Amino acid sequence: MATVRPAQPETLRRNYPNVAAQRARRRWFPAPKKQAPWMEDPHPLMVIAKSIVLAIIVLVMLFPFVNVVATSFSSYQDVLTSGLILFPANPTLDAYRVVFEDGTVLRALRVSALLTIFGTAAQMIATTAMAYGLSRPSVPGSRFVLFIVLGAMLFSPGLIPSFLLIKELHLLDEYPSLVLPGLIGAFNLIILRQFFMNLPQELLDSARIDGASDLRVLLTIVLPLSKAVLAVVALFYAVGLWNSFFNVILYISSPEKWTVQVLLQQIVLEGTALNQASVIDPNRPPPPPKTVEMAVVVIATVPILIVYPFLQKYFTRGVLTGAIKG
Repeated sequence: MATVRPAQPETLRRNYPNVAAQRARRRWFPAPKKQAPWMEDPHPLMVIAKSIVLAIIVLVMLFPFVNVVATSFSSYQDVLTSGLILFPANPTLDAYRVVFEDGTVLRALRVSALLTIFGTAAQMIATTAMAYGLSRPSVPGSRFVLFIVLGAMLFSPGLIPSFLLIKELHLLDEYPSLVLPGLIGAFNLIILRQFFMNLPQELLDSARIDGASDLRVLLTIVLPLSKAVLAVVALFYAVGLWNSFFNVILYISSPEKWTVQVLLQQIVLEGTALNQASVIDPNRPPPPPKTVEMAVVVIATVPILIVYPFLQKYFTRGVLTGAIKG
């Protein structure tokens, strides 16, 4: 069978006279490389349009908060003469004096802070321990327990069975009733388990060869490598406990044990008034209830706003870690 010899350059140039010119053109004027749409530089008009849309979204989100803060610093005349307050003409701290000197809000803040700190610590310890155990293939029955966790995430027990369980455990009007029902969040458990499974197995095996126990491997190797995802899960737990409202109303009957969210609901929606006899100047009218309500809203919101910037870098890293595989 005869072999077909490739055509020589002279033959190509004679049969196709434009081949040489096309090669020279490609050498001096190479064609632009095609990139993915998300890797190309956006059009300047598109950048301007995105900036305008983002600016509008930021203004819409900041507008209510600015209104609340401005109203909390407003005087009696500002509230009477202005419908919508963005910049108080006569700023005053009378509303905050009433809130802090009454003592009720400070007690609720202390309850919420202690509940958030100790509750988040208990939830992180339980969730981390169970997630690490389920991430090890050598643990017997781990797949069965994982299926139970997935079932708990898909099917909730309901309000009445949960209340009856808390009642049978004699936890009514006790703070553990706010933590134990959500001690291990199924979604957070799955996130931690998946992250632990993606850690290099060789690193864990080398620690065991050196004689490290499972607890030592968890404390000295796994947890330091999991700071980002642990910070994200801790933030989820802390925000949930700080915003505890329905469970407090359901399980806690003593007003002195209420969290700041329940107290805020009593003040804003129920119209419960604080003691306004602490206003320093008796010749001036007391602050209107609206400014006191807005002051309580600001006090209940600021703690989370203060904590979030310290966890922002871990939050971003944890989200990327959960989104990128490999």
